[in-house]
Order: sequence, then structure tokens, then C-alpha cells
Amino acid sequence: MADHHNHNHSEKHHHPVPKNYGPIFAITVVLNLLFVAVEFGYGFLTNSTALIADAGHNTSDVLGLLLSWSAIILTRKKPSERFTYGLRSTSILAALANAMLLLVASGAIAWEAIERFSQPPVIAGLTISVVAAVGIVVNGLSALLLMKGSKGDLNIRSAYLHMAADTAVSLAVVLAGIAMLYTEWYWLDPAISLVIVIVIVIGTWGLFRESVKLAMNAVPANIDVTAVNDYLYQLEGVTDIHDLHIWGLSTTENALTVHLVMPNGHPGDAFIDDCVRTLEEQHSVHHCTLQIELGSTDHTCSLTITKPVLHHHH
Repeated sequence: MADHHNHNHSEKHHHPVPKNYGPIFAITVVLNLLFVAVEFGYGFLTNSTALIADAGHNTSDVLGLLLSWSAIILTRKKPSERFTYGLRSTSILAALANAMLLLVASGAIAWEAIERFSQPPVIAGLTISVVAAVGIVVNGLSALLLMKGSKGDLNIRSAYLHMAADTAVSLAVVLAGIAMLYTEWYWLDPAISLVIVIVIVIGTWGLFRESVKLAMNAVPANIDVTAVNDYLYQLEGVTDIHDLHIWGLSTTENALTVHLVMPNGHPGDAFIDDCVRTLEEQHSVHHCTLQIELGSTDHTCSLTITKPVLHHHH
């Protein structure tokens, strides 16, 4: 009979999101809500799709910011009997919803802009430029506040991308407004809207793809499966490994389960502790479950029908 020993170290997993994101999200949400109100108002007054498009886009951004913010709050909730991993994966859902929001908003803006090409209305270029210039300040400031956290967290990165895209959009609207003031080329208004859409879609596609993968329990992009595989194989006493599964618990934390075949028996808790520490420090795995087997019976992963890619048996 194989000695099955599950060893779980939950007490080692302290990866809270820095506390300062609450106030940052609060500031960015308020700033953007005020700006949306101003932009919608002037968009209607000046008959500009570029302004209304931008305001619509900024509204989706406020929703996006609220999504990311609430996900961060939910991520901190303690695991319960029903949700044994806590609510960490809400950050993955928020990143995914954010990407979808951006893509839907882009489609709506493009549709409106294309319809406007046939009869571009006369637009007050100066008003547009002034309002959009305020947008550069609001969006630029929001992006700067979120920039630091965007490196290691897909959820915060989705919020940051929204803001960065908006800064570029506002800049484009300022330039279009000035150009229309001097040239009266009113087709620039819908043309700029389409350029904006292309920029947003390009920026969002990677985020969308990455969050879909995480939602489907793919191995997170920052983890090198081969390196993890090789590390586990070279452990003293390990003759084979199988059932290696790695997935994202949230946009910042990853989990791993694996069966280690060790004919000499369980190597003791110190071995497990060392293994867990190395996987966390060198391979970004924050929650490990290691199962030790003697290899006296044939264990194959119940999920693999054909020969698995990750489990290369000797």
C-alpha cells in the first residue's frame, strides 16, 4: 500500500494586496465620475461624438475601477467552509469583466463613429480641446496612481490600462479639436473616435486573453512549468513525479499540487517545508499540496486520457 501523505502549508501564504490601494481606487473613482459628468454635458452641448464616445468609455472605466476595487476587498476575505480558497479568484473575474467592458465600449464607439462619417456635424473645436485637456490630467493622474501595482497584478493592471488608454484618447481628442478649429475638417471627430477604438482594442486584447486563461485554470504566465518540473525531479529521493497541476488562485497568487514518487518513503516534514519554501521563493507558487507515494502501485492522473504533456514518466 502506498503511503499517501498530504501536507498542506496554509500558514505560510501571506500575500495580501498592499493596503494603500483602497484610497487610490477611491480617488480615481471620484475623479473619473466628475469628469464623465462634465464630458457628457459638453459632448451634448457641442454635438461631438469624440467627447460623447470618450465619456462613454470613461463610464466603462469607472465600472472597471469599481470592479477591480471590489475584487481587492473580496480577495482579503478569509476562506470559509464553502469557499475554502477564500474569494481570491474574484480578482481574475474582475480582470476578465474589465477587458470585456472595454471591448464592448469600443464596439459601441466604432458604430456611432461610422454612422457619423456620412454627415459630420459642425463641432466647437475649442470646447472639445479644453474638456479633453482636463481628461488628460484626470486620466493621467489616475494611471500614475495605479502604475506601481500594475506590475505584478493583472487585476490592477486592467484598471491601469483603462486609465492609460484614456490618457492617450484625451490627447487625441485635444489634437482633433485644435485641428477642427483651424481647418473645419469635421470628419476628424469620427475619424479620431475610430483611431481611439483601435488603440483600446489592441491594448485590451492581451489582458482579455490572459484573464480568460486564468479563469480556465491555465498555468499563470509568470510560471515556468519546465523549471518547476525539473526542480521537483531533482529532489533527493524522488524517482518520478505525476499529477502536476499549477493554476492561479487570484491575479497575484498561484497554487500547485503534485505527486512525488519516493520509494524510500516519506522524507519528513523538513523536506516538505524546504520544498514549499523554494517553490514560493523561486517559482511564485504560494500554495502547495505535495503527495508522497512509494510507487508500489501504478498511479495515473484521473484527468489524463492520453499521455500527459507535463508528467514525463521514466
